[in-house]
This record gives sequence, C-alpha cells and structure tokens, in this order.
Amino acid sequence: MSLRKGLILFVLLTFGVSAVVLFSSVDRETLQTILRADKRLLFLALMLVFCAWLCDASRFRALAHAAGEDLGFRMGLVLTWLHYFGCAVTPMQSGGGPFQVYVLYRQNVPIGKGIAITLTRTLLTVIILGLTVPLAVLVEPDLLRGKIFLKGAFSYVLVFVILSCALVLLSFLRPDVIKKWASIAMIWVKRLRLVKAFKLIQSIKRIHLEVDNYNLNLRMFLTCGRRHFIAAVLLSVLHLFFIFSVLPCLIASVGLPFNFLQALLAQAVFMFILYFIPTPGASGVAEGGGAAIFSLLVPWNMAGVMAIAWRFFTEYLAIAMGVVVAVRMIGWGVTEKIHKEAAHKKAGDPGA
Repeated sequence: MSLRKGLILFVLLTFGVSAVVLFSSVDRETLQTILRADKRLLFLALMLVFCAWLCDASRFRALAHAAGEDLGFRMGLVLTWLHYFGCAVTPMQSGGGPFQVYVLYRQNVPIGKGIAITLTRTLLTVIILGLTVPLAVLVEPDLLRGKIFLKGAFSYVLVFVILSCALVLLSFLRPDVIKKWASIAMIWVKRLRLVKAFKLIQSIKRIHLEVDNYNLNLRMFLTCGRRHFIAAVLLSVLHLFFIFSVLPCLIASVGLPFNFLQALLAQAVFMFILYFIPTPGASGVAEGGGAAIFSLLVPWNMAGVMAIAWRFFTEYLAIAMGVVVAVRMIGWGVTEKIHKEAAHKKAGDPGA
C-alpha cells in the first residue's frame, strides 16, 4: 500500500465510522450537553496533550543520550510527530520507525542506533501497557465481561506481545540465534525468487551488521547510558499518564461523573489493542471500539462523542503536525520513497 493510499484509507475509515457512530448514538440531549461543555476543561485537555508531546520528545532525547548521541529538543518533537504520522498511514501502526530512522540518519546518527532508539521507544510504551492491562482486567473485570470480540482481541495481542518480548530478549542475549534465523529466512526468500542470488550474501551481511549494531546499542542503554534509560522509562509513564488524563477532562467538561482509575484502565486496555489493529492507524476500529469501551464510563448518547473527541485530542492533532513536518522537512516524494522501501523490506525484498 502506498503512502497516499494509506492516508486516504485512514481518512475514509475515520470519517466513515465516525459518522456511523455519531448517527447511532447522538440525540437531542447530546447536543445540549455539548453546548454546555466547560471550555476551561477542554483547554486543560489540550494542555495535557502538549505535556504528552513534551514527554515523548524528552524521551527521544534521553534514549539518544543513552546511545551516546546528542539530540535537540526540537528534533525530539519532530520525531514525535513523525511517529504519529507514520502510524496513521500504515497497518498495525508500524510506519513511524522508518521516518524517524531516516531523520536521525540525517542528523548523523548511525542506522543501527536509530533503529535501537526508535524500537526501544515503542517497546517501552507497549511493555508499560502490557503490565497495566492485566491489572486493569483484575481491578475492572467488567471491561471484558461479556465482550467476546474484545476478549479474543485481548488474547491475540497478549500472545503477540509475549512473543515480541521474547524475541527482543533473545536478540539481546543471543544475537547469533537471530542472525542464524535471518540467514535461513533470506535463503528461503531466494528460493522463492524474491531476491537475486548476487544480492543474497550482501543482504545477509547487512542484516548481521545491523543486528550487531542494534545489540551493541541496547547494551549501551543498560550500562553507560543507564541513567538516561531510566529517565526514558519515567518519561514513558508520564507520557501515558498525560494521554490517559485527557478522557477524564473531556467527561468532566460536559458535567458527567467519572471514576479516574476506571477511565485510565479502560484506555490502557483499548490502546493496547489498537497497537495491533491491521487498518492504517487503527482507523475505524479506534472510533467504533472507542464508543463501545467508553460506553462503560458514560451514557451511550455521549460515548460516540467522547470517543471521537478523545481521538481528536490524542491522535488527530499530532497526525496533522506530522503531515506538516513530513512535507516541509522531508518532502512528500522522499517520504513516499522511505515508506515504499520499508514496505519492501517487510515483504522480504532487501534489494528494493
């Protein structure tokens, strides 16, 4: 899927599902409640989003320092917005990394370090959510009770995360095993005639080099860069706290009661699932699923509005900033090229 098609699909699914959600939930009382919304609390929600961006940018800086690189705060913000943009146009929110690695490379950060920094940033968020979700299910069992689809999605994601964490741990402890598996995979790719024979050895050597660089930088995080790595973990927790505080602000702005802990845990479960939804930026599922999850917190006639408002503050604003950064700083043509190269590599064509 091209970058342009991914962005179009994201917009179509977002607006289409949002329209269905609003049509099925909004009534006259909803409109009256929205008109009475406290503008100060809406402004507070916006400030919380800014604080989340600042934490994310600072996290990029901390991870860069842990890897022995000096990254400016402005560049941290650029990487934050590019992450949102890349996630919005790719399945399973996986497209932010290539753009970030490219920008870091332009800042003279080696590719191996760039991959380690961006991957560690994402893993910190996923691991924190992965630890929070079981707690949420224990404390608030109603979040999944009677919801077969959510239970199935939760189980699928849990298995996926366990396997991913095991793979990362293996890449840290036994990089030779990862190299062996990668070499076997490349040989199978050659047998399928997806890569030419003369490029096979080059590709395997490049993979081995990047695995070594990645492993070296992870070890650097946990040794000489330990202080900055711990700071990145704390900033990751703060980032999620600010993001999760947006929904309670939105609910309070329309005068509805809420339980802060319940709202936090519901968002943790939902965001955890959204990381692995196959549509670009989890579009469609985020709006429809958000209405279903948030109906546990607010009346149904406000659940759809809350889901879309939550997405607007926590995702759409950052995605819009990411589009501006991608076009002005990288250029649409280069951005499209990076996206296609990343897609070809995932498809097993390193010669692309």
